Amino acid sequence: MELFNPNSKIDFLGTRKVSIGISILLILASLALLATRGLNYALDFTGGVLVEVQYEQPVEVDQVRSALDAGGFHGAQVQSAGSTRDVVIRLQPHEEQKDAARVGADVVGALSKVRADVKLKRPPDLVGSSVGADLRNDGIVAAVFVMIGIMIYIGIRFEKRFAIAAIASEIHDTILTLGFFSLTQIDFDLTVLAALLAVIGYSINDKVVVFDRVRELFRLTRKAEPYEILNKSINQTLSRTIMTSLTTALTMFALYFVGGPAVHGFGLTMLVGIVIGTLSSIFFANPILYWLGVSKTDLMPVAKEGGELERRP
Repeated sequence: MELFNPNSKIDFLGTRKVSIGISILLILASLALLATRGLNYALDFTGGVLVEVQYEQPVEVDQVRSALDAGGFHGAQVQSAGSTRDVVIRLQPHEEQKDAARVGADVVGALSKVRADVKLKRPPDLVGSSVGADLRNDGIVAAVFVMIGIMIYIGIRFEKRFAIAAIASEIHDTILTLGFFSLTQIDFDLTVLAALLAVIGYSINDKVVVFDRVRELFRLTRKAEPYEILNKSINQTLSRTIMTSLTTALTMFALYFVGGPAVHGFGLTMLVGIVIGTLSSIFFANPILYWLGVSKTDLMPVAKEGGELERRP
């Protein structure tokens, strides 16, 4: 297939106005969604009630979750707590439930309708929203520091125009991924935040591969124009980009469909990020480089002033 031929001559830069225009529209739409609808923060960020229960016999987490849904506790986070009999439940109390003790009693009542061998392991705890706010702020700081580190690394390894293109691509990928979660209102929890940071790292890896090829072609080719070099670099790395994305996506599919509810958010975020990051590597990063005016001279070593005089005997 021509798509996987490293010698193919697909004119990706020829669509740069359309691709960049679509990207800008998607960014604006994502920002509008984030401003109007926001993210559906899970209990990790909003706080709630922590209830620990214990069964006399082993129990499945899905069975506990189904019993809670039937009892009106929708969206509860259910996890095993070190054994098949101990379960930790995080949930938002109903409006009429004024304290954690009342919530714990109602939870046990809902669970006992399915299995009577359940009891509270310890008194329920009320988790304040301030802890969640701190986690959310720490996540934002982590993402900012990751992007700053990427910009410094790309700037040192390549050149400042490459750093600008890389950061623009990372901001593009992050905003679009957040826009997806704002649109769908899927729970945004700590696993999603961790996956978002992983998406940033995965996405920059694709860009570095393409940028490496750009630098190599500039140094090997004497008279080629930047338009031709940038197009050729995308074509020559396209098969690697697509195959890497497909194999990673297959792993995330397995994680999403087989890994269980605890890792659904991580798998879904990675899948969305892989699609967005792959497309931005092909249709966004190099057009930005082209418009920034990258050229062969930008990648040549800087000659020291008076170097010829120093070499004379």
